[in-house]
Amino acid sequence: MTYAQTLLPEFDQEMANTRKVLERIPDDKFDWKAHPKSHTIGWNANHMADLPHWLTVVLTTPSLDIAPVGGEAYSSPKLTTTREVLEHFDRNVAAGRKAIQEAKDEDVGAPWTLAKGGQPIFTMPRAAMIRGFVLNHLIHHRAILCVYLRLNDLPVPGMYGPSGDE
Repeated sequence: MTYAQTLLPEFDQEMANTRKVLERIPDDKFDWKAHPKSHTIGWNANHMADLPHWLTVVLTTPSLDIAPVGGEAYSSPKLTTTREVLEHFDRNVAAGRKAIQEAKDEDVGAPWTLAKGGQPIFTMPRAAMIRGFVLNHLIHHRAILCVYLRLNDLPVPGMYGPSGDE
């Protein structure tokens, strides 16, 4: 099996689960947060909608500097409606899926570097970046958003079986 063949079933399942969670966010809850030190529902939704884009970046570039010297720093989008978030998410999922399909097996073991201000933060194989920094990272923020839904008395969708609301 190719790398793409092993990853795509999981990718498809996790993206479908993530979309179900994003669909539940009411537009009037984007500014809600659980604690002063926490991010808002909207920030988490925007971050989750943007994370699939990182698949394309990781699979098509050798590195990313999130705050290049003399350049513009990377930032998550600041979309304000569920519809906008879902559209952004869907575009990024389609592009990420295409990048996975086109990935060559010999390239996924190549090192990839995340840097800030020209200084490496870490370097790891592309496959490890995809698993840890993209998929696991997305699942982490999806779990936070599920808690935020619950705290707002909004139904949480089932993902690996029915939820308490189904």
